[in-house]
Amino acid sequence: QVQLVESGGGLVQPGGSLKLSCAASRSITAITRMGWYRQAPGKERELVADIFSSGRINYADPGKGRFTISRDNAKNTVYLQMNSLKPEDTAVYFCNARVYPYDYWGQGTQVTVSS
Repeated sequence: QVQLVESGGGLVQPGGSLKLSCAASRSITAITRMGWYRQAPGKERELVADIFSSGRINYADPGKGRFTISRDNAKNTVYLQMNSLKPEDTAVYFCNARVYPYDYWGQGTQVTVSS
């Protein structure tokens, strides 16, 4: 089992940047896959990016070229650096950890992109 706590969300103007953090309650070294998802009002939760213990990284189309996912195993933390933010990036961002066969979720952090 693992608890996840997201932080770093907030209000930012279009074109701005935010860095989200996801702190895990245990070592993430052996967690095969960790990811960031987001859910906008009235929409389904969608994958933003994920990162595997092997080092493989995937980005969904909306964040390609603007978002960077990384993990610091020593700090048990996964990050999502978001640059060139757009109003359509407004959503609650959730951290996910897959410890087969279970998925664990954080409580989410709100990101609002608005002028």
